[in-house]
Amino acid sequence: MKKYNYKTILLFVCLGLYVFLFFSCGNNSTETKSESSITFSGHIASIIHTNCTPCHRPGSAGPFSLINYRDVVRKAKTIRYVTGIGLMPPWPADRNYSYFAGEKGLSAEQISMIAEWVGNGCPIGDSTKIPSPPDYPSGSQIGTPDLVIKMKDPYKITANNKDQFLLMKFPYDLERDTFIRAIEFVAGNKKVVHHVNGFLIQYDANKKKNVFEGAHFVDTDEMDYPKAYEKMKLANDDGTYPMLTSSAVNYLPGVLPILYPPGIGGIRVKKKGAIFLKDIHYGPSSKESMDSSYFNIFFAKEAPKRPLLELQLGTLGVSEIIPPLVIPPNVVKTFRTQVVIAKDISLVTINPHMHLLGQSFWAFAVKPNGDTIPLIRIPKWDFRWQYFYTFKKMVKIPKGSSIQVIGIYDNTKSNPHNPFNPPQTVGERAGSMRTTDEMFQFIINYLPYRDGDENISLENGSLAN
Repeated sequence: MKKYNYKTILLFVCLGLYVFLFFSCGNNSTETKSESSITFSGHIASIIHTNCTPCHRPGSAGPFSLINYRDVVRKAKTIRYVTGIGLMPPWPADRNYSYFAGEKGLSAEQISMIAEWVGNGCPIGDSTKIPSPPDYPSGSQIGTPDLVIKMKDPYKITANNKDQFLLMKFPYDLERDTFIRAIEFVAGNKKVVHHVNGFLIQYDANKKKNVFEGAHFVDTDEMDYPKAYEKMKLANDDGTYPMLTSSAVNYLPGVLPILYPPGIGGIRVKKKGAIFLKDIHYGPSSKESMDSSYFNIFFAKEAPKRPLLELQLGTLGVSEIIPPLVIPPNVVKTFRTQVVIAKDISLVTINPHMHLLGQSFWAFAVKPNGDTIPLIRIPKWDFRWQYFYTFKKMVKIPKGSSIQVIGIYDNTKSNPHNPFNPPQTVGERAGSMRTTDEMFQFIINYLPYRDGDENISLENGSLAN
């Protein structure tokens, strides 16, 4: 009988154990995949369509589409990772602090389901039961517009790696005076269009013969505002200026159009007018490109019963920033601003705004009796995702309450978004909106309070109403 030393025996034992484990684990893995109860048709498709597809589709902000099974499987591991760490879907506000209409976010159960589904090989399930993706009208995130107002000519974006700020006008001449329920800005070049502040110019028909005359855009680096207004021929024919409606439309990274329930918001407009962009900001670009942004107009059936009012705190607003917004290099610094409310108001939509050095944002109201009303808390500020947050129901702020805002800025090397290396002193600069300067703003859209406002839902806005 042949004898084996202990090393040979150990080798045979390990080899046998390896073979056993290989086939055992392989069989278990195959069995798990085939018996997994989590499938695309039964579970994952609805999660994707609700939380991902609105942005990840042709013509929207997402860099790739997530519409059908093939799309999702192609990016399955990426989806598992970004949902697992809470990066997607993007919703900067703390969902446990305050509550808004259209909140994005996955539950722990949904995140776990995605992870299990990807780990099990992305089973499709019954392909005949895959739910259809939402039907998105082309060129809009609201619906089919009643009117589209386009640029006269596409704008050429210079490849100079610098911010570009322009004044633009989009004139129109309607059949008659009417009412607008919503104005939607659609960025033609989403890679470079950063933000838009839009006003509505309204002309009396007998004071302005031709709303289309004059320059349609002016670079604000080339001339001051009075000369720009003259070049654009914004004044009436007699030299006086027409009525101006501020904040008629706005756009920021990640912002989705807001459609309020009937009767709330909306604008009464004259036959002749123009959407005037007090500024449209194109971010730095190293590649020459074109922009053909446009506006979708949605008419209202009747006059707005409760037009929205606006209050702006901080930069360019009614309240002082304490201390002044100057962030020295290599420091993390806290700033505050507040305002006392003179009458009872109902908050509808709020918009926090900071630039690249922003680290966190916190806003709340303090009633005269000392009770606190939570408004919004953003623990990790992300310049790429800024929203106009609409409350699920209006929030009453009683007379005498103070709205307080706290912002923390990180001007150190550890801030990956810091535009300067090494860090430099950054702050406000004569109202500059350049990304390399800083801003600290809290914009509030509100209504004078009426009894019962707290019970009005702001979630049911639709074109069908």
